[in-house]
Amino acid sequence: MMARAHVYDDNVNTDVIYPGRYLDVYDPEQMATYCMEDIDTEFKDRVGEGDLVIGGRNFGCGSSREQAVLCLRYAGVQAIVASSFARIFFRNAINQGMPAIECPEAHEAFETGDEVELDMEAGMLRNLTKGTEVGFKPIPPFMMEIIKDGGLVPHLKNRLSGGE
Repeated sequence: MMARAHVYDDNVNTDVIYPGRYLDVYDPEQMATYCMEDIDTEFKDRVGEGDLVIGGRNFGCGSSREQAVLCLRYAGVQAIVASSFARIFFRNAINQGMPAIECPEAHEAFETGDEVELDMEAGMLRNLTKGTEVGFKPIPPFMMEIIKDGGLVPHLKNRLSGGE
């Protein structure tokens, strides 16, 4: 499966990731159809399973709506890579089982449509289109456990039921 990059600039806020006019939509599949609609009208037609969203500084600023992470997840995005994240968006991402990776070099190293390969364990993001790569600090093990379990609630249920 070929993953592609979807690159955005600084200060992408939750209102353009998931517009407020859809906050009464609760079906995740339908939420995905509105994802990025106010910043990139072609995103829903271009995004594929396993793609990455790559942003600049302060990705996910604005309101604390969890739907901003959920719509990306249900649209098929495997991870969000940004120069930096708004702190509440970062926590929402981890809590929803979405890897949020800080990598300041990624924004300049990729263009929308570039073929991308993510190696979270090695802390490496490869641009297969350009033949380049950038490194990042891997996500800490305790956060990776939450992500692998599908988010904080499934992680806690797993732990409380005696899982590891």
